[in-house]
Amino acid sequence: MFEKLKQLFSVEENTEKNIMSLELAAAALLIEVSKSDFQQDPGEIDKIRELLVRCFSVSLADIEDFMATASAINKDSTSLYPFTRYINDNCNNIEKYELIAALWEVAIEDGRIDKYEDHLIRKISNLIYLPHTEFIRAKLTTTGKTESNNS
Repeated sequence: MFEKLKQLFSVEENTEKNIMSLELAAAALLIEVSKSDFQQDPGEIDKIRELLVRCFSVSLADIEDFMATASAINKDSTSLYPFTRYINDNCNNIEKYELIAALWEVAIEDGRIDKYEDHLIRKISNLIYLPHTEFIRAKLTTTGKTESNNS
């Protein structure tokens, strides 16, 4: 019985590893932030597309299919764990910082940072073991840059 359970979990884990990529993990987290304030703004979706092309090497030609895949993975997920685990296993602190900065860019896109967005980004930052000073630096750098662009 225990062998069958081990096999079941190892099959699920292997399938997850085969489909997961940095781009999908990042996209799922970006989408999660855009939904966290219960108002998924169209500007936030456009910002996610822009970030995926600019920072995560998703081609412009594939962006719509990629967004559909990422949205489906995000919708089917019941936890942040698969995404944060992949990031922890495959990214260094610089890449983690860049991800958190991208999450802040999505959060500020509608002109304000909601408490739920702030909480979720803080939670993701903790789950990927990004030092708190880097979390704060990403927030100040991103929100300050965005606010000065909107002025």
